[in-house]
Amino acid sequence: MRFLGLWRLLLLSLLHSPLLVCCSDAGKQDNPRLQLSHTDLRLRNNSAVFWDAGEGGAYQALLLDEDRGWLLVGARDHIYMLNSDSLKQPARKIHWPAGQEHIERCKYAGKNLSVDCANYVRLLQPFNKTHVYVCGTGAFHPQCTYIDLGHNLEKPTFRLLNHVGESGRGKCPFSPQERFTARLTDGDLYAGTSVDFMGTNAAIFRTSVHSSNQHYMRSEAYQDHWLNEPEFVGSYSIPDTHSLDDDKVYFFFKETAVESNQLDKRIYSRVARVCKNDIGGKRSLINRWSTFLKARLVCSVPEPGGMDTHFDELEDIFLLETKDPQNPVIYGVFSTSSSVFRGSAVCVYSMASIRASFNGPFAHKESPDYRWMEYKGKIPYPRPGTCPSETYDALHKSTRDFPDDVVSFMRNHQLMWEPVMPIHRHPVFTRIHTPYRLKKLVVDRVDAEDGQYDENFKTEEIVLEELHVFKTQSPILSMELSTKRQVLFVSSEENVVQLPVQRCELYGKACVDCCLARDPYCAWDGSSCTNYFPSNKRRARRQDVRYGDPWSQCQDMREGSEHAELKTVYGVETNTTFLECVPRSSQATVKWIFQPNLSQNSKELIAGEENLIHMQRGLLLQHLASANAGLYLCVAFEHSFSRTLARYELHIIPENQMSRAQNNHPGNHAASTLSFKELHLIGAGGLTADEYCEHFWYREKRRQQKLRSLKWKQVTENRKARVRRQNPPNEPLGGGETADFS
Repeated sequence: MRFLGLWRLLLLSLLHSPLLVCCSDAGKQDNPRLQLSHTDLRLRNNSAVFWDAGEGGAYQALLLDEDRGWLLVGARDHIYMLNSDSLKQPARKIHWPAGQEHIERCKYAGKNLSVDCANYVRLLQPFNKTHVYVCGTGAFHPQCTYIDLGHNLEKPTFRLLNHVGESGRGKCPFSPQERFTARLTDGDLYAGTSVDFMGTNAAIFRTSVHSSNQHYMRSEAYQDHWLNEPEFVGSYSIPDTHSLDDDKVYFFFKETAVESNQLDKRIYSRVARVCKNDIGGKRSLINRWSTFLKARLVCSVPEPGGMDTHFDELEDIFLLETKDPQNPVIYGVFSTSSSVFRGSAVCVYSMASIRASFNGPFAHKESPDYRWMEYKGKIPYPRPGTCPSETYDALHKSTRDFPDDVVSFMRNHQLMWEPVMPIHRHPVFTRIHTPYRLKKLVVDRVDAEDGQYDENFKTEEIVLEELHVFKTQSPILSMELSTKRQVLFVSSEENVVQLPVQRCELYGKACVDCCLARDPYCAWDGSSCTNYFPSNKRRARRQDVRYGDPWSQCQDMREGSEHAELKTVYGVETNTTFLECVPRSSQATVKWIFQPNLSQNSKELIAGEENLIHMQRGLLLQHLASANAGLYLCVAFEHSFSRTLARYELHIIPENQMSRAQNNHPGNHAASTLSFKELHLIGAGGLTADEYCEHFWYREKRRQQKLRSLKWKQVTENRKARVRRQNPPNEPLGGGETADFS
């Protein structure tokens, strides 16, 4: 399989809501090239559109229709229809509250009336071209129905069909906080959720939607080797072969690992699958999955000695479609379960590695006192987990035709022995020791100017942006990417935000800056950094995502970049001075070059040298000496390109000159700090340090006298005003005057 181009990750964290955008060696942790705050997003050319006109908030569900141009938003007691071209357009809404009797029952059950006892819309799934299937928590009484959109593409009907409402049990969770997953495919809803008020009975369900068929399927209840305290993340319908009989639904979740002992409970991430044509067993496993299998998803960083660093907790999953529907690429964002080590990672999986695990050996445990091991016994026919198909075996047209030994084997052997390893056996993106954890993931594939990339090409992590989307620390609830409009929709408790996927103009006004950014969405068009469109055949467009080499792309390397001005700086011997230098990109490496006075040789200043401290915003020189005088160059290096950002000429004022001046006027030497102009008069003017200080002391004395005179005058006037206010009206005052209040 080949990638059609570069891919970009869009990741959102839970705590501070930063959006990390990267092209993806995971061991390297780059700084983002652009860092924008919530205020920046609101002010910069209206690039972000914020929608907060809803009632109640809690925008947990998003459904995007690229063709019709609308975005459905599921919220608390409401469903909204927004214009996906611009959230500034007026929104339409449907009020869908929970029944009053369910609200009362929710309150009497001890739930929070203002937080829990409402109808939180959690599920929006396309049913057909004119209807959307919708489910809500219904104040801990799940309910489902349909939204009628009609046939008018320009102005959809947008009304709720209350008369066809049905129970949402097994389709939608009771609690608005519980994580779940659901996928509507071929008229059946596959869901991973709990089915009880307390949320303790979690299962993988299949129920028919808008059908007289009341047959359902589920995983076995309260059986740890089936599901053990699962937390569902995502689900997808993926065909295995060209035969429809082999179609399967894959579930991604995390759970307490049955492989770990009781004293050391671990969280493992899983991928499970069931056959779409599974109808359960005949005498055993009735209405229970007879093709359910699960395997561990591993996302770890290999370490010397085999002690890998594991990111065990799956947070989000994304399926990137390819030209081959049987082989999409699976992206997962993981976090650590350790209380000592905190971090997040993104791993990529192929369907070939997932299928290899399900076709491999089974895990087996003889009894509760034994450890899990590889099953080496005889495997019955047909192989457990195989979908029944009349094409392959006329004797097994359905799962009810499976022999008893197959069904018996499936009751206790759901877990596979071999885990699913990621491509290249390591993450493509990591974030460790950060104040946030990544929670959401969206992936986009982008065609680049420098050709297509094969999946075996070793990807490099390039962090392009870090955006603080929301004003407050708010969890990200959902994301939808519009590839047609090149925008990302992000929702939280209080807002829905429309973000363009590119901000090319912020990289800079030069070809060099645009090329160094290595953003697959951007290219240099000859005059500015603008959006890149693969269909655009203009030869002037310059882009080098793989190498970011301006020498091969930009004709005039000085175009748009200002010449670094030479600045003169004065420092006093034995004191400290700071030379400021902030690179345009946080991904650039800054080096300082020093050329002493009266010397033609220069040298690089290495961090850790005596009296030198390399800081994020410049160079700090301590205990200045005459040897520190000279020319300082701040040079930024990025890939094969370098440029001078700042030039300083440092002059050192001998300490004895300053000491004589301070000794002559001991009471005034600290009255004011010396400005650049003042230091210039000392070092470069005709005055000596003593002469300058004499003039400075005289001017400072005159200034203080004026201030004292003004202060005394103001105090006198205030005192007179207080005397006037204290005397009664029309009573003689000093000087024979009277107060007139008329």
